[in-house]
Amino acid sequence: MDFDFALLLVVLTAVSGVIWLLDRLFLAKARAQRAQAFETMTALSQEEREARSRNALREPVAVEYARSFFPVLFVILLFRSFIAEPFKIPSGSMMPTLLVGDFILVNKFSYGLRLPVLNKKVLDVGEPKRGDVFVFRYPENPKEDYIKRVIGLPGDEITYRNKVLYVNGEEIAETGLGPYVGPGESGRSMAGAQVKLEKLGAVEHRIMELPQAFIGHEGTWKVPPGHYFAMGDNRDNSQDSRFWGFVPEQNLVGRAFVIWMNFDNGIDFSRIGTLIK
Repeated sequence: MDFDFALLLVVLTAVSGVIWLLDRLFLAKARAQRAQAFETMTALSQEEREARSRNALREPVAVEYARSFFPVLFVILLFRSFIAEPFKIPSGSMMPTLLVGDFILVNKFSYGLRLPVLNKKVLDVGEPKRGDVFVFRYPENPKEDYIKRVIGLPGDEITYRNKVLYVNGEEIAETGLGPYVGPGESGRSMAGAQVKLEKLGAVEHRIMELPQAFIGHEGTWKVPPGHYFAMGDNRDNSQDSRFWGFVPEQNLVGRAFVIWMNFDNGIDFSRIGTLIK
Protein backbone atom coordinates (compact mmCIF):
# COMPACT_ATOMS: atom_id res chain seq x y z
CA MET A 1 0.00 0.00 0.00
CA ASP A 2 1.45 3.38 -1.05
CA PHE A 3 1.74 6.06 1.63
CA ASP A 4 1.51 9.64 0.42
CA PHE A 5 3.36 11.62 3.09
CA ALA A 6 3.08 14.87 1.11
CA LEU A 7 -0.72 14.59 1.03
CA LEU A 8 -0.85 13.80 4.76
CA LEU A 9 1.36 16.80 5.54
CA VAL A 10 -0.81 19.14 3.44
CA VAL A 11 -4.01 17.86 5.11
CA LEU A 12 -2.61 18.17 8.64
CA THR A 13 -1.30 21.67 7.93
CA ALA A 14 -4.61 22.78 6.41
CA VAL A 15 -6.77 21.31 9.20
CA SER A 16 -4.63 22.74 12.02
CA GLY A 17 -4.48 26.12 10.24
CA VAL A 18 -8.27 26.30 9.77
CA ILE A 19 -8.90 25.36 13.42
CA TRP A 20 -6.40 27.97 14.64
CA LEU A 21 -7.82 30.66 12.32
CA LEU A 22 -11.46 30.00 13.30
CA ASP A 23 -10.48 30.18 16.94
CA ARG A 24 -8.71 33.52 16.45
CA LEU A 25 -11.64 34.99 14.49
CA PHE A 26 -14.61 33.71 16.49
CA LEU A 27 -14.06 31.32 19.40
CA ALA A 28 -11.42 33.34 21.28
CA LYS A 29 -13.70 36.41 21.33
CA ALA A 30 -16.59 34.32 22.64
CA ARG A 31 -14.39 32.91 25.43
CA ALA A 32 -13.25 36.39 26.38
CA GLN A 33 -16.86 37.61 26.59
CA ARG A 34 -17.83 34.69 28.84
CA ALA A 35 -14.83 35.31 31.06
CA GLN A 36 -15.74 38.98 31.39
CA ALA A 37 -19.32 38.05 32.25
CA PHE A 38 -18.11 35.84 35.12
CA GLU A 39 -15.90 38.62 36.45
CA THR A 40 -18.95 40.91 36.83
CA MET A 41 -21.11 38.40 38.76
CA THR A 42 -21.43 40.00 42.18
CA ALA A 43 -23.30 36.97 43.52
CA LEU A 44 -20.07 34.97 43.38
CA SER A 45 -17.04 35.25 45.60
CA GLN A 46 -13.80 36.69 44.23
CA GLU A 47 -12.23 33.24 44.13
CA GLU A 48 -15.20 31.75 42.27
CA ARG A 49 -15.24 34.60 39.74
CA GLU A 50 -11.52 34.15 39.02
CA ALA A 51 -11.83 30.36 38.73
CA ARG A 52 -14.79 30.53 36.32
CA SER A 53 -13.09 33.26 34.31
CA ARG A 54 -9.96 31.10 33.91
CA ASN A 55 -12.04 28.10 32.86
CA ALA A 56 -13.91 30.22 30.31
CA LEU A 57 -10.62 31.40 28.78
CA ARG A 58 -9.19 27.89 28.53
CA GLU A 59 -8.71 26.76 24.95
CA PRO A 60 -10.33 23.52 23.75
CA VAL A 61 -7.84 20.69 23.34
CA ALA A 62 -8.18 20.74 19.54
CA VAL A 63 -7.41 24.46 19.42
CA GLU A 64 -4.45 24.07 21.75
CA TYR A 65 -2.93 21.34 19.57
CA ALA A 66 -3.66 23.29 16.36
CA ARG A 67 -2.01 26.45 17.74
CA SER A 68 1.06 24.46 18.77
CA PHE A 69 1.49 22.31 15.66
CA PHE A 70 0.39 24.60 12.82
CA PRO A 71 3.56 26.76 12.71
CA VAL A 72 5.79 23.67 12.83
CA LEU A 73 3.79 21.83 10.14
CA PHE A 74 3.69 24.95 7.95
CA VAL A 75 7.47 25.43 8.10
CA ILE A 76 8.07 21.72 7.36
CA LEU A 77 5.64 21.87 4.42
CA LEU A 78 7.36 24.93 2.94
CA PHE A 79 10.85 23.48 3.41
CA ARG A 80 9.96 20.05 2.05
CA SER A 81 7.95 21.38 -0.90
CA PHE A 82 10.12 24.23 -2.12
CA ILE A 83 13.63 23.92 -0.66
CA ALA A 84 14.84 20.37 0.08
CA GLU A 85 13.37 16.95 0.72
CA PRO A 86 15.07 13.97 2.37
CA PHE A 87 15.15 10.53 0.76
CA LYS A 88 16.67 7.18 1.67
CA ILE A 89 18.45 5.03 -0.93
CA PRO A 90 16.79 1.57 -0.84
CA SER A 91 18.76 -0.26 -3.56
CA GLY A 92 22.16 -0.50 -5.19
CA SER A 93 21.16 0.80 -8.64
CA MET A 94 23.22 3.99 -8.19
CA MET A 95 26.37 2.33 -6.82
CA PRO A 96 29.15 3.34 -6.50
CA THR A 97 27.84 6.94 -6.30
CA LEU A 98 25.10 6.14 -3.78
CA LEU A 99 24.98 3.16 -1.43
CA VAL A 100 22.14 1.33 0.25
CA GLY A 101 21.42 3.19 3.49
CA ASP A 102 22.46 6.63 2.24
CA PHE A 103 20.14 9.43 3.34
CA ILE A 104 20.23 12.25 0.83
CA LEU A 105 18.79 15.73 0.36
CA VAL A 106 17.13 16.71 -2.90
CA ASN A 107 17.06 20.31 -4.10
CA LYS A 108 13.37 20.97 -4.83
CA PHE A 109 13.79 24.23 -6.76
CA SER A 110 16.46 23.06 -9.23
CA TYR A 111 13.86 22.15 -11.83
CA GLY A 112 11.16 24.67 -10.92
CA LEU A 113 8.90 25.29 -7.95
CA ARG A 114 5.96 22.89 -7.86
CA LEU A 115 2.83 22.73 -5.77
CA PRO A 116 2.86 19.87 -3.25
CA VAL A 117 0.68 16.84 -4.06
CA LEU A 118 -0.44 18.31 -7.42
CA ASN A 119 3.20 18.57 -8.59
CA LYS A 120 2.17 21.46 -10.85
CA LYS A 121 5.03 23.79 -11.76
CA VAL A 122 4.34 27.38 -10.73
CA LEU A 123 7.79 28.89 -11.34
CA ASP A 124 10.32 27.77 -13.95
CA VAL A 125 13.82 28.27 -12.52
CA GLY A 126 15.84 25.55 -14.28
CA GLU A 127 15.94 22.25 -16.14
CA PRO A 128 17.83 18.97 -15.70
CA LYS A 129 21.35 18.93 -17.10
CA ARG A 130 23.09 15.91 -18.54
CA GLY A 131 24.90 14.17 -15.70
CA ASP A 132 22.57 15.34 -12.91
CA VAL A 133 21.54 12.79 -10.29
CA PHE A 134 17.81 13.39 -10.09
CA VAL A 135 14.76 12.08 -8.24
CA PHE A 136 11.52 11.59 -10.14
CA ARG A 137 8.20 9.87 -9.85
CA TYR A 138 8.35 6.47 -11.52
CA PRO A 139 6.30 6.76 -14.74
CA GLU A 140 4.58 3.41 -14.23
CA ASN A 141 3.65 4.26 -10.61
CA PRO A 142 3.83 8.00 -9.84
CA LYS A 143 3.48 7.32 -6.11
CA GLU A 144 6.93 5.67 -6.16
CA ASP A 145 10.12 7.75 -6.26
CA TYR A 146 13.17 6.69 -8.29
CA ILE A 147 16.69 8.11 -8.37
CA LYS A 148 18.91 7.84 -11.46
CA ARG A 149 21.31 9.92 -13.54
CA VAL A 150 20.22 12.14 -16.43
CA ILE A 151 21.74 10.64 -19.59
CA GLY A 152 19.55 12.00 -22.37
CA LEU A 153 17.88 15.39 -22.76
CA PRO A 154 14.87 16.12 -24.99
CA GLY A 155 15.84 15.49 -28.61
CA ASP A 156 18.93 13.38 -27.81
CA GLU A 157 19.64 10.02 -29.39
CA ILE A 158 20.92 7.50 -26.85
CA THR A 159 22.59 4.22 -27.78
CA TYR A 160 23.78 1.55 -25.35
CA ARG A 161 25.64 -1.35 -26.93
CA ASN A 162 28.28 -3.78 -25.60
CA LYS A 163 28.37 -1.80 -22.33
CA VAL A 164 29.30 1.37 -24.21
CA LEU A 165 27.17 4.52 -24.04
CA TYR A 166 26.73 6.84 -27.01
CA VAL A 167 24.99 10.23 -26.91
CA ASN A 168 24.05 11.68 -30.29
CA GLY A 169 26.46 9.28 -31.97
CA GLU A 170 29.42 10.23 -29.77
CA GLU A 171 30.99 7.54 -27.59
CA ILE A 172 31.12 8.59 -23.94
CA ALA A 173 34.66 8.35 -22.65
CA GLU A 174 35.45 5.86 -19.85
CA THR A 175 38.58 5.21 -17.80
CA GLY A 176 39.01 1.99 -15.82
CA LEU A 177 39.61 2.43 -12.08
CA GLY A 178 39.85 -1.21 -11.04
CA PRO A 179 37.65 -3.58 -9.03
CA TYR A 180 35.01 -2.22 -6.68
CA VAL A 181 35.71 -2.34 -2.96
CA GLY A 182 32.86 -1.05 -0.84
CA PRO A 183 31.38 -1.25 2.65
CA GLY A 184 28.35 -3.12 3.90
CA GLU A 185 26.25 -5.93 2.53
CA SER A 186 25.71 -4.10 -0.76
CA GLY A 187 29.47 -3.83 -1.24
CA ARG A 188 30.00 -7.55 -0.70
CA SER A 189 27.18 -8.35 -3.13
CA MET A 190 29.01 -6.52 -5.92
CA ALA A 191 32.25 -8.48 -5.65
CA GLY A 192 33.89 -8.70 -9.06
CA ALA A 193 32.40 -5.47 -10.35
CA GLN A 194 34.64 -3.04 -12.20
CA VAL A 195 34.56 0.70 -11.54
CA LYS A 196 35.06 3.21 -14.35
CA LEU A 197 35.25 6.98 -14.55
CA GLU A 198 32.72 8.24 -17.07
CA LYS A 199 32.88 11.74 -18.57
CA LEU A 200 29.34 12.76 -19.44
CA GLY A 201 29.66 16.25 -20.85
CA ALA A 202 31.16 18.41 -18.10
CA VAL A 203 30.35 15.83 -15.42
CA GLU A 204 32.84 13.17 -14.37
CA HIS A 205 31.43 10.41 -12.21
CA ARG A 206 32.01 6.77 -11.40
CA ILE A 207 29.98 3.90 -12.82
CA MET A 208 30.03 0.18 -12.11
CA GLU A 209 29.88 -2.77 -14.49
CA LEU A 210 29.80 -6.53 -14.07
CA PRO A 211 32.12 -7.89 -16.81
CA GLN A 212 30.26 -11.17 -17.27
CA ALA A 213 26.74 -9.77 -16.93
CA PHE A 214 24.40 -9.21 -19.85
CA ILE A 215 21.28 -7.25 -18.96
CA GLY A 216 19.62 -7.89 -22.31
CA HIS A 217 18.52 -4.31 -22.91
CA GLU A 218 20.60 -2.68 -25.61
CA GLY A 219 19.44 -0.42 -28.36
CA THR A 220 18.92 3.13 -29.54
CA TRP A 221 16.34 5.52 -28.12
CA LYS A 222 15.23 8.94 -29.34
CA VAL A 223 14.23 11.14 -26.39
CA PRO A 224 10.91 12.91 -27.13
CA PRO A 225 10.24 16.57 -26.22
CA GLY A 226 9.50 17.12 -22.54
CA HIS A 227 11.15 13.83 -21.50
CA TYR A 228 14.49 12.56 -20.17
CA PHE A 229 16.47 9.33 -20.48
CA ALA A 230 17.66 8.02 -17.11
CA MET A 231 20.20 5.34 -16.20
CA GLY A 232 21.63 4.04 -12.96
CA ASP A 233 25.39 4.22 -12.32
CA ASN A 234 25.32 0.49 -11.54
CA ARG A 235 24.82 -0.24 -15.22
CA ASP A 236 24.22 -3.99 -14.97
CA ASN A 237 21.95 -3.74 -11.94
CA SER A 238 19.52 -0.92 -12.65
CA GLN A 239 15.93 -0.82 -13.83
CA ASP A 240 15.92 2.42 -15.81
CA SER A 241 14.91 4.02 -19.11
CA ARG A 242 16.36 1.05 -21.00
CA PHE A 243 13.53 -1.03 -19.52
CA TRP A 244 10.52 1.24 -18.94
CA GLY A 245 11.08 4.27 -21.16
CA PHE A 246 11.43 7.99 -20.58
CA VAL A 247 10.86 10.30 -17.59
CA PRO A 248 8.19 12.95 -18.29
CA GLU A 249 9.04 16.49 -17.22
CA GLN A 250 5.98 16.63 -14.93
CA ASN A 251 7.39 13.68 -12.94
CA LEU A 252 10.53 15.54 -11.85
CA VAL A 253 11.06 15.97 -8.11
CA GLY A 254 14.52 17.55 -7.84
CA ARG A 255 18.29 17.20 -8.01
CA ALA A 256 20.13 15.14 -5.39
CA PHE A 257 23.02 17.15 -3.97
CA VAL A 258 24.32 15.82 -0.63
CA ILE A 259 24.47 12.73 1.59
CA TRP A 260 23.59 13.74 5.14
CA MET A 261 23.67 10.29 6.76
CA ASN A 262 24.43 6.65 6.01
CA PHE A 263 23.02 3.85 8.11
CA ASP A 264 23.52 0.27 6.94
CA ASN A 265 24.06 -1.95 9.98
CA GLY A 266 25.69 1.05 11.64
CA ILE A 267 26.51 4.68 10.88
CA ASP A 268 29.19 5.34 8.27
CA PHE A 269 30.50 8.74 9.35
CA SER A 270 32.80 9.00 6.33
CA ARG A 271 29.83 9.50 3.99
CA ILE A 272 28.18 12.30 5.97
CA GLY A 273 28.38 15.57 4.04
CA THR A 274 29.48 13.93 0.76
CA LEU A 275 28.40 15.99 -2.25
CA ILE A 276 26.67 13.99 -4.98
CA LYS A 277 28.17 14.35 -8.45
